[in-house]
Amino acid sequence: MTKLKALMSGVDMTTGAPWKKLLAFTVPLLIGNLFQQLYGLVDAIMLGNWVGVEALAAVTATLPIFFLIMVFMMGVAMGAGVMVSQYYGAKKREELSRTIGASITLTIILGVLVASLGPLGTRWLLTTLETPPEVLDYAVLYINVLLWGVLGMGFFNIFSGILRGVGDAFWPLVFLIFSSLLSILLNFIFIRVLELGVTGAAVSTVTAQTVSALLCLAQMKQKRDAFDMKWAYLWPRKTFVKQILRLGVPTGASQAVFAVAMMLVQPLVNGFGMVVMAANNIVMKVDGLVMMPNFSYGNAMTVYAGQNMGANQPDRVAAGTKQGVCLAVGTAAVLITILLIFGRQIAGWFVPEEFEYVHELLDLSVRFLRILAAGYLIFSVNMVLWGTIRGAGDAMTPLWAAGGVDFVAATGLDNDYDFCCDIVPHW
Repeated sequence: MTKLKALMSGVDMTTGAPWKKLLAFTVPLLIGNLFQQLYGLVDAIMLGNWVGVEALAAVTATLPIFFLIMVFMMGVAMGAGVMVSQYYGAKKREELSRTIGASITLTIILGVLVASLGPLGTRWLLTTLETPPEVLDYAVLYINVLLWGVLGMGFFNIFSGILRGVGDAFWPLVFLIFSSLLSILLNFIFIRVLELGVTGAAVSTVTAQTVSALLCLAQMKQKRDAFDMKWAYLWPRKTFVKQILRLGVPTGASQAVFAVAMMLVQPLVNGFGMVVMAANNIVMKVDGLVMMPNFSYGNAMTVYAGQNMGANQPDRVAAGTKQGVCLAVGTAAVLITILLIFGRQIAGWFVPEEFEYVHELLDLSVRFLRILAAGYLIFSVNMVLWGTIRGAGDAMTPLWAAGGVDFVAATGLDNDYDFCCDIVPHW
């Protein structure tokens, strides 16, 4: 454990073989994301088997709305992560400390706004998206609890991102694993024992991530060798806020395009009824698991490029990008093979065999997964390149590139309209 901590707690990416540094940083991200995706899988399995397919469908109905609300908090975390890695690579302690303070203040402001205003419009939005009546109340309960606890989730993202930005991949990994395991435990208690349904699932998510955010904050206080944490730094200077927003807003905007496209498609999905909504949730859970390495490599490349650009080593950035692409493509190829062979068995975990339309649901899920599989190799290359560009300080190019891809990807469900009409029974 001591050796593992030493390896992950201070990854200086400005020296050594690029692919080794990328793996040293990416493997903890992969492990942490694996546990996070595991939680998502277990959460969906518990809801589908113990509450009902209605609950599984309700979670699907809320995803576009919650994602749209969260994108700019995610953008602040991304912008802060880039600045942290650059200032850390350049050894600029004062600028690093003020960037961290400004990012915390921005997160507080956004979190309070979301928690106070977000729940006011959720029922109207879900109704506008033509959420089926048997799913609507479940969906409103689920998303409102998430929004009330959004500040804890936002802090978990920003704090873990700051730790990674200064090269510490060990403690974010530990806290992410802890959060995932705690969520699974709380899910069992709230859903199975206390029978709180979707409310229990949302409460477990918020509670686990809030606790993990506090643990990340405690670890940040131990990084006195890299930056300072003072109350005065929470009063943000205009320069640092502009830098964070300059990098973060384009990232959030690109994700907002995806969220809006999802919302445009959601009424179509909802119109097919509960089974298609449940199948869509299953596919998104499996898709998240397969996409996990791509995002991990992308995040690693952002930190790698940020540190090396801060250290004025552009040639090293170019070499690392090539090696990062090879790592990402190889990983994606292995996961695609597994998905194509065992896709139906994996989809079967989410729904009890006695469900009336289980075969139709599994047929839909497998069809969607096979369509998605073709794009994973290309997306693995995209994530590495976008991560490199963001780490170098250019947030606009990934915005334009990702925005178009996200819109096409989110609206791609239209291609399955005829298939759904043929296979889904009419209720």
